[in-house]
Amino acid sequence: MNRFRFEDLEIWKEAIEIATILFRIADKLEEKRLWRFADQVRGVGLGIPNNISESTGTDMVGEQQQFLRYSKRETYEAANLLVILEKEKHISPTEKEETYERLHVLSKRITSYSRSLAF
Repeated sequence: MNRFRFEDLEIWKEAIEIATILFRIADKLEEKRLWRFADQVRGVGLGIPNNISESTGTDMVGEQQQFLRYSKRETYEAANLLVILEKEKHISPTEKEETYERLHVLSKRITSYSRSLAF
């Protein structure tokens, strides 16, 4: 039995998995002394699951959907960062593409879940 509602959400579980990938990328960036990039990557890595979890902390559907919109926007920010990091050769094309695809799928799943709350 989970203590918090978000623990049952597949989108939250996937967001946690993506966060761990982004944290590993941030660690590599710090090794290259690219602290600002590392901070940005860690920030979106935290923001995606944090906003999903916060969405479950209220019973008001509009508020839940707002937090989910924030989370979805963070997936777009993360995708943008991956493009830049790959172009600057700080991550491999494979690393970018695998994470980029997971973000794309998660973004769609967040939208679907948000729409389901309205019913």
